[in-house]
Amino acid sequence: MTSHVLYLGDLRTEATHLQSGQKIITDAPVDNEGRGDAFSPTDLAATSLASCMITIMGIAAKKRNIDMTGTSADIVKVMSPDPRRISEIQINIKFPYHLNDKERTILQRAGEKCPVSYSLSSNLKQIVTYL
Repeated sequence: MTSHVLYLGDLRTEATHLQSGQKIITDAPVDNEGRGDAFSPTDLAATSLASCMITIMGIAAKKRNIDMTGTSADIVKVMSPDPRRISEIQINIKFPYHLNDKERTILQRAGEKCPVSYSLSSNLKQIVTYL
């Protein structure tokens, strides 16, 4: 098993990563009857895409001795109604200034091979910008 999710009541869950014991709390968003006090499940899906991309970039960077420390991503999740779903994820990935064009290209190509990206519906727009 990978994880365990416990419903805590009031539209809140606690997910436990079984190997490490780390926990994530989720809360329904305000626009869907929740309090919005924590990541919603759809927030996690959008955030997982960016986290996966940066992790895959990190693997490529490590193999080539590229220091990508400081790379970050800002994520926008767009929801659509009926059926309620994520229709678009916008990600702005910011590389540190010390990376040259060749290093940026290597990392960008690596990030495009993210397994989360390949796992999401082809109907979901993924707009990634590299800065």
